Amino acid sequence: MSHSTYPLTLYYDAACPVCSLEMDHLRERNRDGKLVFVDISAPGFDAAAHGASAAEMDAEIHGRRADGSMLRGVEVLRLAYAAVGLGWVLRPAGWAPFKPLFDAGYRVFARHRREISRAAAPLIDAVRAMRARSALRRMRACSNGGCRTEGDDNRSPS
Repeated sequence: MSHSTYPLTLYYDAACPVCSLEMDHLRERNRDGKLVFVDISAPGFDAAAHGASAAEMDAEIHGRRADGSMLRGVEVLRLAYAAVGLGWVLRPAGWAPFKPLFDAGYRVFARHRREISRAAAPLIDAVRAMRARSALRRMRACSNGGCRTEGDDNRSPS
């Protein structure tokens, strides 16, 4: 990875439930602060200020490397996953024999993401509920002294 890649700014549509769910997952794993999240559906967001049109940004995920270069599509996701320690998940998307298939598949998903979100709403709700329960368990463990703090080699007794 280039030293000029991170922090990587992700321009995503938080109004899209599938997109929002995925960005929440990346945000939760973004412990090193390598990713910055910008919601293109937020009031007042100006795509032109970022060198693209609103239609272009809405058509597929965009990312801006630390060096200022813009990326789109699967490459943005590959770098985002790598930033949070999940690079292996999308590594095949960059391999020459598979890259065209992943790119085409992503474009189909991006074009139909709103319909996919509507169809997957029950699953999305279930994943969000599962994540909320997991976060609540972690918070309860912390409040009972079971958390680890940075530099703490021993768990506190619970």
